[in-house]
Amino acid sequence: MNRKTLVLPALAGLLTPVLAACGGTDSGSKSGDAIVVGTTDQFTATKEAPAPLDPAYTYDTSTWNILRPTVQTLMIVPKNEGSPVPEAAESCNFTDSGSERYACKLREGLKFANGDAVTAADVKYSIERVLRIKADTGVATLLNTIDTIETQGDREVVFHLKTADATFPYKLSTPVAGILDPESYAKDKLRDGFEVDGSGPYTLKADVKNNTITTVTYTRNPTYKGSLEVNNDKVEIRAFPDADAMGAAIDKGDIDVMIRTMSPAQIQKLDAGTDENVDLVDMPGLEIRYLGFDTEAPTVKSKAVRQAMAQLINRDELVSKVYGTQAEPLYSLVPATITGHSNSFFNKYGNPSVDKAKSLLTKAGITTPVKLTLHYTTDHYGSATKQEFEVLQKQLNDSGLFDASIQGHPWKTFLPSELKGKYDVYGMGWFPDFADPDNFLAPFLDKDNILGSPYSNTTIQHTLIPQSRREADRLAASKSVTQIQDILAEDVPILPLWQGKQYVAARSGITGVSYALNSSSVLQLWELGRGASD
Repeated sequence: MNRKTLVLPALAGLLTPVLAACGGTDSGSKSGDAIVVGTTDQFTATKEAPAPLDPAYTYDTSTWNILRPTVQTLMIVPKNEGSPVPEAAESCNFTDSGSERYACKLREGLKFANGDAVTAADVKYSIERVLRIKADTGVATLLNTIDTIETQGDREVVFHLKTADATFPYKLSTPVAGILDPESYAKDKLRDGFEVDGSGPYTLKADVKNNTITTVTYTRNPTYKGSLEVNNDKVEIRAFPDADAMGAAIDKGDIDVMIRTMSPAQIQKLDAGTDENVDLVDMPGLEIRYLGFDTEAPTVKSKAVRQAMAQLINRDELVSKVYGTQAEPLYSLVPATITGHSNSFFNKYGNPSVDKAKSLLTKAGITTPVKLTLHYTTDHYGSATKQEFEVLQKQLNDSGLFDASIQGHPWKTFLPSELKGKYDVYGMGWFPDFADPDNFLAPFLDKDNILGSPYSNTTIQHTLIPQSRREADRLAASKSVTQIQDILAEDVPILPLWQGKQYVAARSGITGVSYALNSSSVLQLWELGRGASD
């Protein structure tokens, strides 16, 4: 199969959510009750990560989705996707031709939920706080093109950038740029625990047991001013220990909606349309999975070892055995549906080959079998993760070139350990902050990357990333983006595996389900309502 470079139009607007089952009439709960959303994501405060809901710390999709309804941002990606539009701002624009000066004007009368006025000084304070704290999660890197922030009166704020950054409006739509009340958030210290205050469409109350959230209740904020139309008065998110427990809850009508992460078996069952009370919505997704490497660890320090793994792993087999039609093999960090995607790994390595992998190791003088451990998280990406790593382990070991073992860890210990460099090889997922190739490359390859990886390529960091960000026409950035992907395939600091679809299941009578998640997996709770099914 020829997998040469493919450039596709931007995802937004190309793919339409498809309703996969017919619903009945019983909604499972009374009209006017909170809409209850189930998830298997876990939100835990630990000694290593005591501030899981602080925008200056958290950097994962599931926690960002807890923050978005409460912490307002200057910009927001609309429900139909595309370019960001003003949210807390009345207007935002580049005011120069070089994409280095970005000015925003706040909406008049903007208030925090406690009644305090939101000012340009609060915007400045919030973003400078992120850059000052510079948490080890790497979330501050999203804002690393900011040089200085200037305020002009109470409603105008100007961002002066170090270098051109055409993606900057997207970054201002993410929770790291959330507007915080200085009375609630210290300027140089993270806010521990589970309290969140902002000016978004809802207020938040978290019920906590053993330092872990059990339920988050969102209540409509009467002081909210912004671009969003809020279609409900109250929403709850309930955390379940696994997909089976979540599935049982929707069957009984204890919850109205299921988001991530359903098991492949659950999705197949719902897709068959056998449950008359629960509908499955299949929608575009940009989730990717990959193996990360500590490139200074003795086991994988040699590029040849990482290249041999890239040469051996059979993505087609992995996807078919574990995920079926719910995922597709991926040969770059940039998904196939994003402009600028290149199948760089297939172009370099072709089909899996034991002989080619052996040649790579022999030329580098590597003694085989190479002994290593693949680490994965047991409770963050769904129940199929263990099976996925069992398949990877077998592929490597069946070659005779590796002696691989696997080890699973709960997310609350997995992430801090990965950031501290305790794992030589580890499996991670990525849900983009926004649908642009920059956000699938820079977070992993730029200075102070989110993985804490020691890998550093000066051509990527000093030339190619800045070049791509200068292009307001994102198609014009494809040349630089392709070069980055080719370097990645050569050095293999990260090994992409697959790109997934995403699904939402909902009981009949819940509206707005088709917009509950956008392609970047942003949870848009305000779109949900009660009435006739979508």
